[in-house]
Amino acid sequence: MPYVTPSHPAPARRRGGRRSRFLSALAAAVTLATGAALVPPAVEAQAAVTPAAAPRAAAALERVANFGANPGALTMYVHRPAALPAKAPVVVALHGCTQSAQLYADNSGLNTFADRHGFLVVYAETTTANNANKCFNWFQPGDTRRGQGEAASIRQMVAHTTTAYGTDPAKAHVTGLSAGGAMTSVLLAAYPEVFAAGAVVAGIPYGCGVDVVSAFSCMSPGADRTPAAWAQAVRDAHPGFAGPWPRVAIWHGDNDATVAPRNADELRDQWTAVHGLGQTPSRTSTLGPNNTRRSEYGPTPGQAAVEVNKVPGIGHGTPVAPGAGPEQCGATGTQHFIASICSSYWITRFFGLAGTTTEPPTEPPVDPPTEPAACWTASNYEHVRAGRATTTGGYAYAKGSGQNLGLYNTFVTHTLKESPAGHYTIATGSCA
Repeated sequence: MPYVTPSHPAPARRRGGRRSRFLSALAAAVTLATGAALVPPAVEAQAAVTPAAAPRAAAALERVANFGANPGALTMYVHRPAALPAKAPVVVALHGCTQSAQLYADNSGLNTFADRHGFLVVYAETTTANNANKCFNWFQPGDTRRGQGEAASIRQMVAHTTTAYGTDPAKAHVTGLSAGGAMTSVLLAAYPEVFAAGAVVAGIPYGCGVDVVSAFSCMSPGADRTPAAWAQAVRDAHPGFAGPWPRVAIWHGDNDATVAPRNADELRDQWTAVHGLGQTPSRTSTLGPNNTRRSEYGPTPGQAAVEVNKVPGIGHGTPVAPGAGPEQCGATGTQHFIASICSSYWITRFFGLAGTTTEPPTEPPVDPPTEPAACWTASNYEHVRAGRATTTGGYAYAKGSGQNLGLYNTFVTHTLKESPAGHYTIATGSCA
């Protein structure tokens, strides 16, 4: 079948092989209907790849052959620091489409902090037998329900680390990129009692895609649902579970052309509602030299129930910052690992694995809406696609304020101001 952009779902071979030509036709239909072409891998790679100055040694991964019944037919690898303490935490890492456990370990930077802080990393890997493009099947009900398929296999990996490596079952965490980010959402919803926290990088809310057709729509332009509806999808994944719910960090590039940035806002809506919080941040700040915008939700500084990190100027991929500095990590020698900010450093701290969870921000936090407003000038079509607006009856409406922006097309253009986070209005004054 033709190559599909790395986060795009492909039909699972073990579900039947007759969808290949249908998927290609669907992609073409989506392109014609929206008037926007899907980003080809070569174009995205140019933005995402910075050639490495020198070859990096491959991370040492240990394959684990027998970790359970493995109903999802996944492969388990671990990175074990030389001095793994007793009752160590464990972080599950899920690669993106077309990637592998080894590639994710070599480039994401997670092993740097596992060695520094003493936690085990489990790299789950899927295969082309499961999905033609090696995507985790985040959109297949047989792989996303509690006790079934790929989600159940990953749950078994976590249980195995307790018996085989002595990890602390109360300190399990999960993170992933793209399809791996979407599967992170699945695991947090299906097994909330297993994972203390998760970090979704360029991913999708739980319950959005249930087949190939809906998966494309979830990716772009994304689905606009109420916080209550998103939260109910999570609760339905494990009926009767009363909490505590996992804490969730969300990372997304502002210029992601594969998984629309609006998915970060929908993920925020989903998990703030699950935690019984509103969608106005408790604190805002910026991180790193690139001024990644962080919004935190929850009453306790440094222990936010939900946080959203919007990385400026990058497309679809894992933000990394190659180098030997304390806040640097990763490599950019392959596509979808983008030089900007070391997300693994901040994710490790969010998980509470760096000795403290109270990292002081690089700028003093301010209470919205006094934070300088960010602005975007684009067509109504692009505003909807990026999650800054919604569309109903052929018209576009600014998200949060509900202002009518006019016809939903590529010809009507507005400058939208975001203040506070997730609340957009037509700009009438100055912007950052």
